[in-house]
Amino acid sequence: MKDKVFIDTNVLIYAYSETEPDKKDTTLTILENYHIVFSIQVINKFIWVMNKKYKIDFKILQALLDRFWEKFEVTLLQKTSIDQALSIAQRYKYSYWDSLILSSALENGCKVLYTEDMQDGQTIDGKLKIENPFK
Repeated sequence: MKDKVFIDTNVLIYAYSETEPDKKDTTLTILENYHIVFSIQVINKFIWVMNKKYKIDFKILQALLDRFWEKFEVTLLQKTSIDQALSIAQRYKYSYWDSLILSSALENGCKVLYTEDMQDGQTIDGKLKIENPFK
């Protein structure tokens, strides 16, 4: 069975943009070789960035999101997610939004969080390693 990894929005966007081909290739390799998990938070930010920054039409985004639901594990946020995010923010000094990503990854048993936005190599609660896949 493939390891479960959580993908942050910044990494997911590279799979669908043409701005940085090396990062796109790296992201596509991750998406093909792991059990991918991301949260509703990631999807919402992905939609916003792809529409505002890359001018992707909502109809195209809808088709893409339908594929996400089929291919990847998309998780909902619960009260426990928020409670744990608040605790992570206090202990590790991450923003609330980054802490919510970390909380979702932990709740879903992911071993790695792929992101560019947090401290590469740090382990959260002895269970989740933060990795910048582009370093």
